Amino acid sequence: MMGQASCVREGTRIFSGGVWEEKYGYARAVVAGPRVVVSGCTATVDGEVRHVGDAYQQAMTAFEIALEAVETAGLAREDVVMVRYYVVDDSHYDAVGSALSEVLGHVRPACTGVKVAGLIDPRMLVEIEIEAFRA
Repeated sequence: MMGQASCVREGTRIFSGGVWEEKYGYARAVVAGPRVVVSGCTATVDGEVRHVGDAYQQAMTAFEIALEAVETAGLAREDVVMVRYYVVDDSHYDAVGSALSEVLGHVRPACTGVKVAGLIDPRMLVEIEIEAFRA
């Protein structure tokens, strides 16, 4: 995966080695029974924001990171039931929506898109959260 450290499962927690996970003390994902809740993912790989200025490519990278966590938990992209994405500009909705359609369009999860004032790094254009459920 694009230079991202592989996810590691430790009990009910999954870690990707991302800089923000360690700095702020959270897990990439939490397994809660049949449910997997993935923290917000951006296009940060090996501590660097990728695809600066390109919301579509940032979304694709964020989806890769999030779906790797889902798979590490033992579920598949077909188990994704909810996507939330946050964009910093109205003009990014279509780009992120196109990435969503490409990655999960066959699954048709519930989805919420929200415009926010900003993300932790001003080069980040989108942040994506995923929830999956083992039926």
